[in-house]
Amino acid sequence: MTGMGRCAILGGALAALLATAACAQTEAEAWWADVGALAHDSMRGRAAGSAEHRRAAEFVAAAFQRAGLRPSGTNGYYQPVRLVVHTLDEERSSLTIVRDGEADTLVLGRDAYLSTRAPRTTRIEAPVVFVGYGLALPEYGHDDLAGLDLRGAVVAYLSGLPRGIPGPVVSDARSRMWQVLRAAGAVGTLAFSGATAGSDIGWEQRVAMRLQPQMALADTGLDALAGLRVAVTTRATVGARLFAGTPYTLAGLAARADSGLPLPRFALPVSVHATVTAATTEVESDNVVGMLPGSDPARRDEYVVLTAHLDHVGVGAPVAGDSVYNGAMDNASGTAMLLWMARSLSGVVPAPARSIVFLAVTAEERGLLGSKYYAAHPTVPVGAMVANVNTDMFLPIIPLRSVIVNGLEESDLADDVRAAAARAGVAAVPDPEPERNAFVRSDQYSFIRAGIPAVSLKVGFERGTPEHRRILAFRRERYHRPSDDPAQPVDLASAAAFQAFYVLLVRHIADRPARPAWNGDSFFGRYAGADASHR
Repeated sequence: MTGMGRCAILGGALAALLATAACAQTEAEAWWADVGALAHDSMRGRAAGSAEHRRAAEFVAAAFQRAGLRPSGTNGYYQPVRLVVHTLDEERSSLTIVRDGEADTLVLGRDAYLSTRAPRTTRIEAPVVFVGYGLALPEYGHDDLAGLDLRGAVVAYLSGLPRGIPGPVVSDARSRMWQVLRAAGAVGTLAFSGATAGSDIGWEQRVAMRLQPQMALADTGLDALAGLRVAVTTRATVGARLFAGTPYTLAGLAARADSGLPLPRFALPVSVHATVTAATTEVESDNVVGMLPGSDPARRDEYVVLTAHLDHVGVGAPVAGDSVYNGAMDNASGTAMLLWMARSLSGVVPAPARSIVFLAVTAEERGLLGSKYYAAHPTVPVGAMVANVNTDMFLPIIPLRSVIVNGLEESDLADDVRAAAARAGVAAVPDPEPERNAFVRSDQYSFIRAGIPAVSLKVGFERGTPEHRRILAFRRERYHRPSDDPAQPVDLASAAAFQAFYVLLVRHIADRPARPAWNGDSFFGRYAGADASHR
């Protein structure tokens, strides 16, 4: 009957977190206090590999220790992750679009920006081929690359959700797009910021963040962008110039993409001339891992992995005089919820049947690197990880009436989600914005690619409602900005209701008789048992 300490009891049939308003307020305030500590200005945005990220990792490890979790890293609570850092030297880099021998030199930071995996100065002169959505999904009757010669080309594409293809499938293909393009001979990519709908951030935010170091795992076999010589992003008004002299306009193609209609594929009458200069170094950053042993001898050697990313983007271009990108909602909120869950379940009798791994991962903002490393090098037997539940920027800024569950359609974890939601008095709904590719943009995807059923959770809303507009306003005004700080408004009642749902869900998964399984028609079931080299 212990464990949550202050006021909640998990030993009965239903979590009593919300037994009284005072209890709910107390638990939500404790969660928000941890958010405030992790997102304090002194943490300087917790950039992966920084001294401040290490301080945040120590904060999490100390909380795990106080909760009685077993150290489950490779070095106590820590699992060090080696990262390669590519830092662009923009002053020594350049980008020119050439048409009929005439050069159109773009101003980096105004017209376009560059990123690269090249460790030294690279010079590229390459034709540009527009490949529609850039997706190769022949099993769905859609292959934008079929019949094209992409050898030595920079590939231009539009984001979007082609009609008739499930959003998670498109998300998965988008995450693997460079590997497919590289196999077809491409040397780089070109994207158009602001051309299509659905982007989280606008051009000004992208420009402000453009010089953030690019990171990859030192284990090159796990680098999904290996071989990318140049990645160009232009603002839409500049990118539109590339289509002059063709039968198409960028605006017309983007409108088709927003409607999911088929897109043409053709060579653009331009070439890209780029000089990309970058410095390469290595850093180490920690995953933090604790484990609560299960109580059932038959199931304690199976593990439910709870994740949240600890890192944010660090210090960047000042906005209204503030250069610390605190990352309170993204994702001190999820990490603090992980700490709250550790306190909540520790000492509860009976303990969960399966063991639970609490994993605060690094370098999510740099490409899911910490979770990708853990999924490839887990500190428990890989075949014994039965499920992943991820919490990333769950946004308790609106009342909790429903929970968005990325992955709801993919595995029988949906049964656990719906059961927990019913007991918590909320609805469980699929992603209302599949075009944002959220299913592959946080750490659950690393476990999915390892064949492990997973879900990711957020406070829910319906499209077009006032609640949706508040979420959109957050993305526009605070996401990846210094204003995502502990001074922003938060709905503590919503956070408390999320706590109640979350603890019920974790307990339901940990205690279910059979291990979770992919649905027979799930696209992602193909990753179960797949060789790591094909992931």
